[in-house]
Amino acid sequence: MLKTDTLKNALPNVTMSLPGPKAKKILEKRTKNVPAAVLCNYPVVIKKGSGAMIEDVDGNKFLDWVAGVGVMNIGYGQESIINAVKKQADSFFHGMINITTHENYVDLAEKINALAPVKADTKKTMFVNSGAEAVENAVKIAKSFTGRGEIIVFSGAFHGRTALTSTMTAKKTYSFGIEPAMGGIHRAEFPYLYRAPRGYSKEESIQYYLERLQYVFDQGVPVQQVAAIVIEPIQGEGGFIPVPFEYVAALRKLCDENGILLVADEVQTGFARSGKLFVSNYWKEEGFAPDIIAMAKSIGAGLPLAAVTAGSHIMDGVHPGIIGSTFGGNAMACAAGLQVLDIIEKQNLTERAKVIGKIAFDGFTDMQSRYVEIGDVRGIGSMLGVEFVKDKETKEPYPELVSKIIKHAVSHGLIIENSGVPDNVIRFLSPLVATEDQIHAGLDIFETSIKESLAEL
Repeated sequence: MLKTDTLKNALPNVTMSLPGPKAKKILEKRTKNVPAAVLCNYPVVIKKGSGAMIEDVDGNKFLDWVAGVGVMNIGYGQESIINAVKKQADSFFHGMINITTHENYVDLAEKINALAPVKADTKKTMFVNSGAEAVENAVKIAKSFTGRGEIIVFSGAFHGRTALTSTMTAKKTYSFGIEPAMGGIHRAEFPYLYRAPRGYSKEESIQYYLERLQYVFDQGVPVQQVAAIVIEPIQGEGGFIPVPFEYVAALRKLCDENGILLVADEVQTGFARSGKLFVSNYWKEEGFAPDIIAMAKSIGAGLPLAAVTAGSHIMDGVHPGIIGSTFGGNAMACAAGLQVLDIIEKQNLTERAKVIGKIAFDGFTDMQSRYVEIGDVRGIGSMLGVEFVKDKETKEPYPELVSKIIKHAVSHGLIIENSGVPDNVIRFLSPLVATEDQIHAGLDIFETSIKESLAEL
């Protein structure tokens, strides 16, 4: 048994002002040695983790509702992951896939090909190291296969911080001062139903956003020049906004009619978070699967690993040399990835995502009925967003309140994070192995933090 088992079922418990004395020394060292632009406003220095809980160097216990921004879906301290990585380390750390083939890479690709819901009968998968690399390679694959150079992305999008993906990313905080941006990227308006034109029905709102997309083709880029439309099934940094399935169906039809590839950026939404392995599973069941899926974060349980999956005909249509990676598909990371899929299946984490997601959703909507500052609660499965506004009629964002809620929550042992272009949404990304008692404890801290923050404001 792992020593962290008692932590796994613990509840949040902070016994001192944060940061504690040991954490304070480490954070002071961080300030001297790590760029301030690598932002961190949390007074927490992790010592160990188990399940959905982490313990800091001073012995404080925190419930982690950020989980590495969706990296730790299967939770901390899974024994089979630890053992698999140790076993692989005893043989070798790394063999570059372009030089020597290792079995973990091939086995994990085979498993993902069997599971990934792309629009193809046979599939192929390549591995890289991060979500940004996965998205960037998905775009390169689409361009190489179609012979076209233009890409459609959306308002509110986050796709990474590389030169290409920071251009694809909407929020200019992530690219301020590093312009000029790369060319060939065109932005359509994301179907953000909560902020659709006032008085529109859902159907009218979707039609409005489809018309806004058509405007891009009319005055931005001819449809015949577009290689791919890249979209997050649930926007992450944009505010945890699910794209309506009706909109995706229309995108699928548009892509089919015009030779465009539909790319799902499932970096944050994948690996059981939504109640299925991917949100694209829902799409495929409804008849509008994507052509390419970019995935990362929870695929490696904390080790650097990401992947791109597409139909074999697409992958085999890429010019040789266009794709590859020195460290992509590292042997230890792939060993972890194989165990991740095994844990999701054996521990039934897709269903678990629905269970804890419902508890959280019900708790948030109950608070919404009692706090006028909560304008919207939304999401799929266990990926939920709570949007705070100053006024429910004007829907003016309330980032000042969100900032205070986060600080109060961590002082009580709950780690949460903001999102949304104006930083007015709090995200729920709990590890899927959290106990129901932990979710309820988190909801209690969340509400206490709202009360304390409102009292200050």
